[in-house]
Amino acid sequence: MTDSMEHREVVLAISELQKSFGTNKVLDHFNLQLFKGENLVVMGKSGSGKSVMVKCLVGLMEADSGRITIKNKDITSLNQESLDMLRTEIGFLFQGSALYDSMTVRENLEFPLRKHKKRLHIHETTEKLVQQALKSVGLLNAIDLMPNELSGGMKRRVALARALILNPSIIIYDEPTTGLDPITAKEIIALMKSIQDSYGTSALIITHDVDCARVVADRVILLIQGKNYIEGTFQELSSSTDPQVRAFFK
Repeated sequence: MTDSMEHREVVLAISELQKSFGTNKVLDHFNLQLFKGENLVVMGKSGSGKSVMVKCLVGLMEADSGRITIKNKDITSLNQESLDMLRTEIGFLFQGSALYDSMTVRENLEFPLRKHKKRLHIHETTEKLVQQALKSVGLLNAIDLMPNELSGGMKRRVALARALILNPSIIIYDEPTTGLDPITAKEIIALMKSIQDSYGTSALIITHDVDCARVVADRVILLIQGKNYIEGTFQELSSSTDPQVRAFFK
């Protein structure tokens, strides 16, 4: 780690994370640090443990051992109320967008506001916040549409607007371009970069999309055999002579 990294604020850290399913060791002492204001990309082959790591991060799966800290708080030691409060600082863009099919776009964005508005002492009107979030992803005209009226790219944008609506300091993107055509994928990638510039967010981006990593990553980690095999800039990793690293960038 460089001296400049040692002096940067760590907003999310994974330490010695282990998770196995029977004899299959999916995560094997995996380590990661996300610094304030950076886009950190984690790349790995299918089945490498990327999704398991995300599920451990968001509390959908319990790790066998290890530690996850967000904003210097160990998530495994928090009570439910404290954990819920911490989650308001994190925006999630799930693979497949995960919109509520029975709700309009407006209602999908209102949902997290209704849940957390009083707790967070949000003073702006719900309508203003919904419109601001949709405007930031270029979809204000879709506010009254149902999810089944949206294209795949539009759904991803709405899901991103929902992730942004509580003004999180951290965003976790889980395969943000999967299932999208190349043109739409490029639009989502450009939007992710724009959000980093506009909101100053820190982002953990789980992907196998090399184009996505090249454009948005400040730093890249390769998850190989359950470990943080190597990390560095996209340029550093893409020019590596290590056969296991080069396999990602062919």
